[in-house]
Amino acid sequence: MAKEPRVWQRMLSGRRLDLLNPSPLDVELDDIAHGLARVARWNGQTVGPHIFSVAQHSLLVEAIAEHLDPAMSREWRLAVLLHDAPEYVIGDIISPFKAVIGDVYKVIEERLLAAIHLHFGLPALPAAVLKRFIKRADRQAAFLEATRLAGFGREEAMKIFGRPVPLPRQVQPLLEPWAVSHAQHMYRQRVAALTVAPP
Repeated sequence: MAKEPRVWQRMLSGRRLDLLNPSPLDVELDDIAHGLARVARWNGQTVGPHIFSVAQHSLLVEAIAEHLDPAMSREWRLAVLLHDAPEYVIGDIISPFKAVIGDVYKVIEERLLAAIHLHFGLPALPAAVLKRFIKRADRQAAFLEATRLAGFGREEAMKIFGRPVPLPRQVQPLLEPWAVSHAQHMYRQRVAALTVAPP
């Protein structure tokens, strides 16, 4: 009789997160921050002595979102910061590979995001208007990362990510790749600050 495949990931917190049926009770902020700080954007194909982590990317997207809507609610800010949180379990799969593997990845990603959202007191899945807003800020961040860190020319990046909007100077330091420990600390601190009852 064939043995059932293991579909859970053990976290450093001791939690076992089931990929097919993730529970909000098995989500921990420390695990998320630890994982995202160690996941490289652009498959690590970026300049500098450090990777550009998903944790740092998430902080960049929040800064851009704040510029686009300074009055956005605490819940929206938290959702922006958590938009790539499933990657602490499944990694950052680049868009071209997502196109190759199809919808299987999206199903797992959505289940994980729902569990993460519920853990932090958010609706399981973001409303359509919020998803569009996050995508807009995310694409702006991708354009900046592509042209500043990943070797893309401006014209090429515009074709893929759209035309950039002018951004304030305080966004620029977020494009200097941080050491893992700093990215982990900054991400954890920011999510905790937006969490009503820190997990």
